[in-house]
Amino acid sequence: MRLSFTDWLNRTIASLCYITMGFVAFIWLLVSFFRKSPMNPFLQYHIFQSIFISIAFFLLNMICGFALNILSYIPLINKLVAWLTFLLNAPLIGPYSLIQAVVFMLILYLAFTSFMGAYSRVIWVSDIIDHNIGRR
Repeated sequence: MRLSFTDWLNRTIASLCYITMGFVAFIWLLVSFFRKSPMNPFLQYHIFQSIFISIAFFLLNMICGFALNILSYIPLINKLVAWLTFLLNAPLIGPYSLIQAVVFMLILYLAFTSFMGAYSRVIWVSDIIDHNIGRR
């Protein structure tokens, strides 16, 4: 099956949305808004999912950092927090820590499946995106 240029472009942009953590998605939203052109449902799904995942990752990172900072002042718990932080951030797979490896694998999965033309599914996130764009 031969893909049209529009399908090829939509798949490439959807994949780049995940790789750039939503930056290309935001730019493409602005381009679509100023051109006043409707977006393809496939591209709309991946754009909103990439932006949602990026914001959720940022907020989770900030909240965990703030909570660990507060917990580091409590006696006895500070040793546990330091040990847990070390285990999660120590190099495990080459130069990557466990957290970095999980995030990297998630981004690769999302980018690869969107480039193949599939709707990438992430637990809980995809249901929210489906509901908000009216896919279900």
